[in-house]
Amino acid sequence: MIEGQTQCGFVALLGAPNVGKSTLMNTLVGSKVSIVTHKVQTTRTRVIGVLVKNRSQLIFVDTPGIFEPKRRLERAMVSAAWSGISEADILVLLVDASKPDEESSQKIIQELKARNREVILVVNKIDKIERTQLLGQIDRLRGESIFSEVFLLSALNGDGVEDFISYLKKKVPKGAWLYPEDHLSDMNERLFAAEITREKLFLQLHQELPYSLTVETEEWEKRDGGAISVKQIIYVAREGQRGILLGKGGQQIKRIGMASRKELESILECRVDLFLFVKVREKWRDDPERYKEMGLKFID
Repeated sequence: MIEGQTQCGFVALLGAPNVGKSTLMNTLVGSKVSIVTHKVQTTRTRVIGVLVKNRSQLIFVDTPGIFEPKRRLERAMVSAAWSGISEADILVLLVDASKPDEESSQKIIQELKARNREVILVVNKIDKIERTQLLGQIDRLRGESIFSEVFLLSALNGDGVEDFISYLKKKVPKGAWLYPEDHLSDMNERLFAAEITREKLFLQLHQELPYSLTVETEEWEKRDGGAISVKQIIYVAREGQRGILLGKGGQQIKRIGMASRKELESILECRVDLFLFVKVREKWRDDPERYKEMGLKFID
């Protein structure tokens, strides 16, 4: 029980696809709460991660990467990213140190200017660029009028992260904590399990197929002895995709299921019996129910 004045605030992590928002979220929280792959647009919805430091509770909001959307699902993802701004006490814009001036990041900066919000700039992946190059890029970014502070860090190896946390602790407003002290995320177990499987699909599959599917946890049953039985449905848009996903003799889906099960067992610290089923639903990206399952707003 924490006695005395506490602090609590929402910190929204914004940025273009693949700048390291989910990696930073997991590093900040100290546990995996957001899936991570090398592919862009992995994160589809807002994910909450909670960090308690002394009397401060920092509630991080990992948002989908912001890009120019073309399809309904993409529009819903970008909408979820921008909606994270309205509830945030602190805005953090991440840029990739190796390409800080990329067009998508510049568009986000211009939109933030239009919204008249003060922003903290985090230059991530500093381990991937020479220091002399980095300093010149930072000078250019400092020329933008919206950044109150600039932090250089590597979300992957943790360099600079503690200084960033120390700063945020001082900036969040005074107030009661919104989550219990041991709470790491607001994502329920069923959705989290579905996200873990979707991560493995992204890592195992190539080209556009990972973007054409979604995963839902249909059953979650706790059994005697502490084991958990999980049944998940992977929806694909075409029959041909189903065949690719299953693989020859079902070997592909077995590999994906094994990888997902092992990670779930490591995180949940119990035996997991995972059953994966692949179904074709041609227009799942136009089905409001699928968006509800993903935690996204269906946009007409």
